Amino acid sequence: MKQIAIIGAGFAALSAARKLRRLDASVEITLIAPKAELVFLPSLIWMPSGKRRAEDLRIPLDRFLRDHRIHFVAGEATGLENGGRTVLTNTGRVVNDGLIIASGGRFIKKLPGIEHAILPCEGIAAAEIIRDRVAALKQGNIALGFAGNPNEPTAMRGGPIFEFLFGLDTQLRREGRRDKIGLTFFNPMPNPGNRLGARAVERLMAEMDKRNVSKQLGHKLVGFEADKVNTEGGEFAADLIIFMPGLTGNAWFDQTSLPRSPGGLVKADAQCRVAGMPATYVVGDSGSFPGPDWMPKQAHMADLQGETAAANLLTELEGGTPQKTFKVELFCIVDSLDAGMLVRRTPDSEMALPPLGMMHSAKAFFESWYLRKYR
Repeated sequence: MKQIAIIGAGFAALSAARKLRRLDASVEITLIAPKAELVFLPSLIWMPSGKRRAEDLRIPLDRFLRDHRIHFVAGEATGLENGGRTVLTNTGRVVNDGLIIASGGRFIKKLPGIEHAILPCEGIAAAEIIRDRVAALKQGNIALGFAGNPNEPTAMRGGPIFEFLFGLDTQLRREGRRDKIGLTFFNPMPNPGNRLGARAVERLMAEMDKRNVSKQLGHKLVGFEADKVNTEGGEFAADLIIFMPGLTGNAWFDQTSLPRSPGGLVKADAQCRVAGMPATYVVGDSGSFPGPDWMPKQAHMADLQGETAAANLLTELEGGTPQKTFKVELFCIVDSLDAGMLVRRTPDSEMALPPLGMMHSAKAFFESWYLRKYR
């Protein structure tokens, strides 16, 4: 009986597990993660306004694991042995015939003073801090920005910052505080968001102008202080800094022989295979994949890669040659708490719709529909 281990409990990991079970009723699946829960990160943007609470976004996986006959090991990966056939964790060892690495990425925290910034996609606790800090702010300025991994253009996630920015603007206007609290968007690139496509960038910049958002663009970040953001083009005041750094590989990768990309991620091919390591695959934010430089690090891509890796791993374990590849597609709704901008990009096309109220409702509906699989 084949034994497959999956490291992680996020979008890519769970999509891989579901696909494995659909394709093979007999395979033994072991999920390795600190907790048997899924945190629905895309909806962290709604926590500052109170539209979502922690309990809404923390989904226990006990029923899902039981229904899909998945063994759960509570622990954190610390290394690999035997060419990936043994996963080392802080609670023991997990032997496998095939491995899928889906442990996510790690934010680069090298900027001086980054402890003064809140990294929203670190999870629920970070979003709660933003909520509380915004609620306590009587006047001043909130600075929101993102940066990338200079060695890996795809290893970044800027979309949520646009959503926090527009969502906070809507929230503060509803509360009658927007005239006392400024919003500043900052980015070292002159045209941030260009991975979404040229039309999307135009709409995002126009929306900032419409909402009277200050922009600090095109200047390399120097660091943060408790009350300011420093760039090579100067400094500006910030009573609250919300920042998304670029992504790199997990620290435990350094204790393995996993091949690494220039940006520190696990190097994979178009089939999600880890180079030079049989029956070992990587998906989601952990991996570096061939493709266009705008290929996103988002839940949608993680799902597609998870399903691809699962199918290819089973093919390999059965003696076949993995041939499935994942669809490269950027698909998101940039939400503003009362409307949403639908953005879609493929190798052949780009689309960016103006903000529409129905898109906000669609995003909320998708959250409910997606989580039904796990609730």
